[in-house]
Amino acid sequence: MGRFFRIKLRLRRFLRRHSWVATIVRSFTIFSVAFGGAFGFISGALSQHSGYDPNIFAIGVSFLFALACLWIVTLGIRLRLMRRRLRTIVMHNEAMADRNWELQEAEQRASTLFEAQDDLIVLRDLDGLITYANDAYCELAQISRGELIGSTATLKVLEQGDTALESNGTRVYDQKIEGPLGPRWIAWREGLVRNDAGAPAEMQSVGRDVTDRTESERALAEARDQADAANRAKSRFLAMASHEIRTPLNGIIGMSGLLMDTQLTPEQTTYVKAVKTSGDALLALIEELLDYSKIEAGKIDLEHRAFALSGLIEDTTELLAPRAQAKGIEIAAYVDERLPMQVTGDAARLRQVLLNLAGNAIKFTATGGVALIVEPGIWPNEISFLVRDTGIGIAPEAQQRIFREFEQADDRIARSYGGTGLGLSISDRIVKRMGGRISLASTPGAGSTFEVSIPLAAADTGEAHGFTAPDLAGQSIMLVAPHSIEASLISRRLQRWGAQTCIVSDANVAEALLPERSWHTVLIDHTLGTQAMEAFANAARIHATHRIVMVTPATRQDLSASEAAAFTGYLVKPLRASSLAARLTASPEIVAPSLAMPSLVTPSLVTPGLAIETVAESAPTAPAAAPLHKGLSILVAEDNEINALLMRSLLARLGHTVDITTNGEQAMESWLSATSTGTPYDLVLMDIQMPRLNGIETTKQIRAQESGGLAGQSGRRTPILALTANTLVEDRYACFEAGMDGFLIKPLDREKLEEALAGLAAARHVAA
Repeated sequence: MGRFFRIKLRLRRFLRRHSWVATIVRSFTIFSVAFGGAFGFISGALSQHSGYDPNIFAIGVSFLFALACLWIVTLGIRLRLMRRRLRTIVMHNEAMADRNWELQEAEQRASTLFEAQDDLIVLRDLDGLITYANDAYCELAQISRGELIGSTATLKVLEQGDTALESNGTRVYDQKIEGPLGPRWIAWREGLVRNDAGAPAEMQSVGRDVTDRTESERALAEARDQADAANRAKSRFLAMASHEIRTPLNGIIGMSGLLMDTQLTPEQTTYVKAVKTSGDALLALIEELLDYSKIEAGKIDLEHRAFALSGLIEDTTELLAPRAQAKGIEIAAYVDERLPMQVTGDAARLRQVLLNLAGNAIKFTATGGVALIVEPGIWPNEISFLVRDTGIGIAPEAQQRIFREFEQADDRIARSYGGTGLGLSISDRIVKRMGGRISLASTPGAGSTFEVSIPLAAADTGEAHGFTAPDLAGQSIMLVAPHSIEASLISRRLQRWGAQTCIVSDANVAEALLPERSWHTVLIDHTLGTQAMEAFANAARIHATHRIVMVTPATRQDLSASEAAAFTGYLVKPLRASSLAARLTASPEIVAPSLAMPSLVTPSLVTPGLAIETVAESAPTAPAAAPLHKGLSILVAEDNEINALLMRSLLARLGHTVDITTNGEQAMESWLSATSTGTPYDLVLMDIQMPRLNGIETTKQIRAQESGGLAGQSGRRTPILALTANTLVEDRYACFEAGMDGFLIKPLDREKLEEALAGLAAARHVAA
């Protein structure tokens, strides 16, 4: 059935397409039937043997007439049906004509749209022949559409960009095309499309002129490269300028220090101190400018290491204490005990920010003091650092401006107090780089409070750090001191430990209050005066178990033997929480350390070129004995004559033997000569920038000689320390990669140099 239907359908399609064949077949069939029937009937009727009967003949004719009529009726009915179908077809044809007109109109609009497009549109078959191209493509190719259709013509490509393939199969790439108006950048999108259901797919390419965008991107890239090059040039210039400034500055500060050790008249001493103070101020200015340039160049890298929070705060406070005490003001710190003992972050950068803020607070405070308070922040793992002072304050209109570069509150302040206006800007950028924020609350004439909030997570080191807070619940402690910042912070800490505190500013009133109760501890400030302090201490012997005097490092030596006998201990301001806890929990039977002994001072490294003096509050040790070790044999490679003279003088005063060379080649020759003769140098101080052969290359050659077996004659690897005025991280990495063991930054710090040499001398003595 299906086969017959397909044959019939094909036959109808054939006859519909070739109507003349159907007309001929139909005409021939009708004629043949009519002629054959009539001829047969007439022939049969006229035959002699036909048995002609007129009745039968009439009946036959009538029957034929009836058949003819029936056929005519059938044809009429069929014709009526055909007319009805024809009307339906006509209506359908009208609808199809309308639809066809709409399609033609849409096609015309699409064609017009394609032609009006600035984008290039071209279709190619599977053989690469062009089947369609719009006017934009023809204009760019400078070939007519008639010539393009059916050809394999392509545009002249000057430069090919990278190709990317999207998830839907579309290929995307850029090409630089030669055009009538010059080279043009075209962004192409290519994909397969199918126009007819039975036809194969064609490759459609749509190109958009992106010359302006590409040129803008390239101009932007060139500008970025130029900016990067400018930043690198600026960094190199700053490094060079830093080196060139630090090198003579090293001589100024170092030589003034040596000069102060000689016999000078009071007037000469004043002048030399002024020279050294000016050198230190210039050094601080250079450090600020270098920090600002590093931040501007995006070269500030943060560390994530565990550090003791309270230790950092107390070290910072002690570092600034001499400056505050020289102005007659106080500085104190308080770390909330709810905070973790160890946190993870960049301790050096945090210390830099706090030193800047607290240093400014001291600068602009004439009376009162500065408090550094650390408390939990408003967000989890956030810590707030408050630097509060009682200084001149900041006007409301200047509170936002001071965080900008080279800005200060007003010109009068800049003239009176000096400074570059970079400190707060640097601190603000460092805090933001650490993910925190910095804010200011200030009232003119009443002081300022800077709040730095930084996320610092607790460090999971698995080790116990810090101290255990004492349990002072129910204990009474009297604090005899002027109403000041430090007294309030001490009282706050004691209350956190559970003590009942009483702050009295007058020694006579405090002495009158002694009999009222049994006191666990009385703390008295040395600033109340020697007589009042001694009288109060003697009166408190029978009322207080612990009697502690609070002194500064400068007033530590002012305690007499009689005063020392009246107390059970002393604390050096600013107070450390651990020292206060140790004094309060010490057994009263233990004799207090001699208050007449000098306090022990231990230097600790903070930042390059800066040292802290931390006053230890434990029992003083015996006076330092004479050096137990012989001096070191040191080779100094330094091309600057003044710095070479300074190094020779410093090392000679420390008891070491010094050989000076002025370039890397001489240093290499001296090292080879000393090593080959069996008298190797104990240390090499290597300047980085020297003529002929710089310090990096000289160090590499020395390490190469040692690895080749020359060092085996002496049995040791020669320590090499870099003498550099460059403070960039890249320069330090270069020193370590070359094989150096450390570096000393110019201007040279005498204490650091002495500490490094003492450690090396002790190590050599142990090895021997």
